[in-house]
Order: sequence, then C-alpha cells, then structure tokens
Amino acid sequence: MFEVTRYEVGRRVRGTVVLSVLVALLGLLMVAFFPSVRTSSAALEEYIANLPPAFREAFGIDSFGTIEGFLATELYQFGWVILLGVYFGYRAGSLVAGDVEDRGIDLWLATPLSRARLVIERYLSLIPTMVAVNVVTPLVVLPAIAVVGEPVPVERVLAVHLLSVPYFLATAALGLVLSVLVSRESTASRGALGLVFGLFLVESLASVGDVGWLGAVSPTRYFDPTGVLLRGAYDPAGAVILLGAAVGGVGLATLLFRRADIT
Repeated sequence: MFEVTRYEVGRRVRGTVVLSVLVALLGLLMVAFFPSVRTSSAALEEYIANLPPAFREAFGIDSFGTIEGFLATELYQFGWVILLGVYFGYRAGSLVAGDVEDRGIDLWLATPLSRARLVIERYLSLIPTMVAVNVVTPLVVLPAIAVVGEPVPVERVLAVHLLSVPYFLATAALGLVLSVLVSRESTASRGALGLVFGLFLVESLASVGDVGWLGAVSPTRYFDPTGVLLRGAYDPAGAVILLGAAVGGVGLATLLFRRADIT
C-alpha cells in the first residue's frame, strides 16, 4: 500500500528539507527584525491607518506594533496564506499532468494500480511537506520570540500552524483538479498558481465591498492567521470546510481522471 506515495515523497526529500529551512529562516528573520519595528510603531500605525481598506484586509494588517500583529502580516499572511498556499497549488498542478505530458503515465497505468489510487497517492505525497514546514518553523520561531523578550501565547502560534494544514490541502486539491484536466505540466501548474492567487484577491476585494458572499469560494476566507494570533479566534468550522473542499477536489480529480482518454 502507498507505494506511489512513498516513491513521490522520496523524490521530494531534498526539496522538503530546503523549503522547511528557508521558511524557518524567514520566520527567524521576521522575529529578529521586529525590535526595530517596535521602536517606530507609532509612525507605522499612522501610516497603516491611511492605507486602503482592501490592502489592509488582504494582508491582515492589524496591530502592526505588536509581535503578534507583525508576524501575522509579514510571516503568516504573506508567507503562509499567499506564498505557501500558491506553492502547494502549483506543486499539485504537476502531479498528474507532468507524467501525461512526457508519457511516463503509460508506465504507471501498465501496473495493477487503478487510476483513482494513482491520483490519490500522488496527492497524499504532498502532506509530508506540509507537515514539515509546520513543524520546523515553530521550533525556530518560538525560541526566537523568547529571546527578543516578547510574550506570545504559544498555543496561538501552534494553532496557526495546525489550521494551515487544511488550507494547504484545499489549495493543493485545486491544483490537482487542473492537473487532470490539462495535459501540459506548465499550463496546469501556472493555472493552479493563478487560480489560488486569484481566489485570494477575490476574498480580499469581496470582504471590503458589497459582495462579501463572493469570497465564500476562496480558501483564504476560512484561514485567518491574524484572528488567531491577535484574538485567539480559532475557526474549527472553517477547517472542516477546507477539509471538505479538499476531499471534494480530490474526488472530482479522481472521477475526471478515471474518465479521461489518455492517448
């Protein structure tokens, strides 16, 4: 069981290690930079107050003079919601389309593996990377926060990392659907990148307009690092919705691939 998953995970070990280290270093850099931000927090807060509401909403800018607000904006809203969300969508876009394009899929389909199992196990191979970045980063960030002498509720930081996993699963599911719909790897991956980022923009603009309902289609609506870090506003219902969207996306991708004519 899970032979495909183990094979794909093995291929990505180096990439997972590099990504985890880079993201952890980004978190360390943000924490180290905060003391200089704190000294000019009054001027920053005045500047932020004059920013367009859509911009403040998009990047979760709130209480920038506190380390919780600073990390929520600079590390988690930008790094987790945007960069990693787009990354997992992009990576998922190549899971099937890459093999279809170079005809490597013929070798897989010649084995006793079903098409459904192939799609599901390819998708599951992304989970170790999701877990790795969410384990390594707090191991670096939390001690760094203690060194700079800023009190931050540890459970809120851990909650952000835990709640980000359903979000990543949902963005990856979007990429997976495109990966079985499009036979060119570059098109599927770039399409997934554009789709995830586009949905982020939809949610950001809808939240400050009269079409708030439109943002319900975006995964970013159900993952709010700023609310978690600043107010302890956990959203288990949002996590359930994201998990449901991920399961639905994988199910749709499986159905489409089973019916696809690969010639």
